[in-house]
Amino acid sequence: MLPDISNMLSWWQWSLLAVVPAAIVLLYFLKLKRQPIEVPSTYLWRKSVEDLHVNAIWQRLRRNLLLLLQLLIVLLAASALLRPSWQGVKAVDNRLIFLVDNSASMQATDVASSRLQEAKRRVGELIDQMRSGDVAMLISFADTARVEQGFTYDRRQLHRALDGIRATNRGTSLLDALKLAAGLANPGRSAQDISDVQVAEAMPATLYIFSDGRFGPVAGFSLGNLDPKFVCIGSPNARNVAITALNVRRNESRPERLEAFARLENFGREAADVSLELFLDGRMVNADRVELAAEANRGVAFDLGAVESGTLRLKATTGDHFGLDDVAYATVSPARRGRVLLVTPGDEPLRLALQTKGAGEIAEVRVESPAFLKTKTYAEQASAGGWQLAIYDRCRPDRMPACNTFWIGGVPPEGGWSAGKSVGSPQIVDIVGSHPLLQWIDMGDVLVAEGTPLKPPRGGSVLIDSDAGALLAVAPREAFEDAVLGFVILDEAAEGNGPVKRYIGTNWFIRPSFPVFVLNLLEYLGGGREVAEVAGPRPGMPVVLDVASLAGSVSKPSGREAAKGQIADLSYRACTPTGRTVEVAARSGKVAVTETSELGVYEVRSGGKAVRRFAVNLFDAGESAIRPEPTPTIKIGDVKVTGEKGWEVSRREIWKWLVMIGLAVSLLEWYIYIRRVY
Repeated sequence: MLPDISNMLSWWQWSLLAVVPAAIVLLYFLKLKRQPIEVPSTYLWRKSVEDLHVNAIWQRLRRNLLLLLQLLIVLLAASALLRPSWQGVKAVDNRLIFLVDNSASMQATDVASSRLQEAKRRVGELIDQMRSGDVAMLISFADTARVEQGFTYDRRQLHRALDGIRATNRGTSLLDALKLAAGLANPGRSAQDISDVQVAEAMPATLYIFSDGRFGPVAGFSLGNLDPKFVCIGSPNARNVAITALNVRRNESRPERLEAFARLENFGREAADVSLELFLDGRMVNADRVELAAEANRGVAFDLGAVESGTLRLKATTGDHFGLDDVAYATVSPARRGRVLLVTPGDEPLRLALQTKGAGEIAEVRVESPAFLKTKTYAEQASAGGWQLAIYDRCRPDRMPACNTFWIGGVPPEGGWSAGKSVGSPQIVDIVGSHPLLQWIDMGDVLVAEGTPLKPPRGGSVLIDSDAGALLAVAPREAFEDAVLGFVILDEAAEGNGPVKRYIGTNWFIRPSFPVFVLNLLEYLGGGREVAEVAGPRPGMPVVLDVASLAGSVSKPSGREAAKGQIADLSYRACTPTGRTVEVAARSGKVAVTETSELGVYEVRSGGKAVRRFAVNLFDAGESAIRPEPTPTIKIGDVKVTGEKGWEVSRREIWKWLVMIGLAVSLLEWYIYIRRVY
């Protein structure tokens, strides 16, 4: 505890204060001075006679409670004038918003306990240091945001809400949390009483972001009255080796045999030695040992043999600071041929790639010209979900079909897609290799003559990026997904009145990665082998299964249920990796499982038996790259916020408490005096 010397009294003021306790003590040494009075008898004045025996001015000091209390009052007053205080963390302003990151990477253990626990501890410190009149709000966020506690003065409520924040396995996105904070902090509504914190007018607030910063810039957001402070959680020496992909395919030369492919990536600054163990239905079937250089990646292949179905689990022993990505899962089901429609005016490389032996084992492909889009047959099958995948090459129907789609040289007529102006020779700069459409694909040798930058709708993902913009993107559409390619493979045009000539739009079709992409397309969107059985979605993403492919395993409803309108779709249930059972419903010929927050293998049941399994894995490089930057910085709109290393020190004064204690002692002294006198 330290005194505040900037507000002390001068020397002569302290001298006067020092005289006060001495004067109080002297008063208790004095004897009462009596005047002599003649009385007829001393019988009734025995006490007065005793006092007359005193002839000196001083008496011996006896123990006296009142004296002690009076001296204590003077001591408390002097202490209050010293203005004692202790050092604490400073919470600026009186409106505070705490954003706590609870995404997957916050489970890293490079700090005490975990990053999330460290973030909660630091938020708790700021809550404890709130001054009288301060209000605070608490929001947790991963890829979505949640208000844990609205604005309140009550520190106990804030602590309870803080204790209730739990870690998730999801990715990170700051945008939703910022929108939520801005909407609650600046509601733009009037209140009759400014103390009504829920509806008060827009007021400045300090925004504390507790995170490891594993997210990209937040574009197009204005902070307004929010003053951001970024508190970076994590050690720059954090180590992590992650399994970033696990795929299963049948050997092209020997279709009866399966092969598992995994990709490992070292996100640390030091080389790592990793042990791998592969389990099939709980039984170890293969093992390997891999050495990874710092910040390097490597693929690993396993021969599974003749396996028709089963559950795979790949475990990596890494000894690093993050364990969620040390285990990966995949499921294998008997191969099923999907139904695919290709509508094209003529694209020989694409048609040949769809008619290879490997593609024929995955899907049955029907090839039509653009005129087919105007027929009654197309309209009926498109609305009834007659295909798992429709490929539109330089053509477009009037309405979207009830299936997944892939567009070449055009954008869907619905769903919020748009495209920019054509750009000559765009250079590919980045691909998302972890996505099932681009797994095991290298685009470094691919050239594009002309491309159209794409703008996917909200919720879409860019898979191939160029210096001109996105060239391949995918986005959800209710129970389906749409993928769009921003350049053509072959094109045709007429020069004047001459014949139609064919132009090459890219050299991709002569590269080894093109037939691999076509196989990925058939497996991911074509329904030949559902992606959930091969690679798996990320945590929180809905998984859509084809009802038609499950029909043989589903018991039909009874007549009474059918009379009520209940169909077999309602009999599906999903069992999570931890054993929880959740209801699922079917729509547009698809069964959607939306509760996928757990990592592991899910099982879809109907009629008391399992009809499908799928795996959910982390597979997120943004979460696995747990090592913070040397100077952590986040960008919100046009504002750059640098991470704070420590807390700003402030003084917490207690002189008010000393004054209150002094008043209480004075009341006690007064009470004792009154009891003695009366």
